[in-house]
Amino acid sequence: MNIRSYHSDDCQAVLSLFYETIHKINRRDYTREQIEAWTNNHNIDPTAWNLSLTHHKTLVAEMDNTIVGFGDLNGNFLDRLYVHAEYQRRGIATAIMDRLERYAAEQNYATIVTHASITAYPFFRDRNYQLVKEQQVERHGVFLKNMVMQKELLIK
Repeated sequence: MNIRSYHSDDCQAVLSLFYETIHKINRRDYTREQIEAWTNNHNIDPTAWNLSLTHHKTLVAEMDNTIVGFGDLNGNFLDRLYVHAEYQRRGIATAIMDRLERYAAEQNYATIVTHASITAYPFFRDRNYQLVKEQQVERHGVFLKNMVMQKELLIK
């Protein structure tokens, strides 16, 4: 596995990974209506995503020239972390998070905060993220449950 910085050329692969992962993996924890709202009813704006991913600290994981995961930090906020549906449970999210947490510590952030989906909650809990609160977020008129979590970082 190779982990590297995001490039604009990656945008379409990242968008496909995001969409497919939610539809195949997160469907066990969310309704069809919630999944459609989460993925913006197939109307994902690639320009807005590329701008966001370019301005954040974004890492992608590749295997066999295929993007199999990505994650991004906006300051100390972990905005997104997704692993391709066909590559789950292979240490990809762990590898991306190890790098992002190290980067955040190097930037002297005391914590990382994220809004974990129901599906991702166990992953973050097992990485010593603490539950701050459960919340309902609105996406296109539909409410989805997620958990605000944070982790104290060891600053070097």
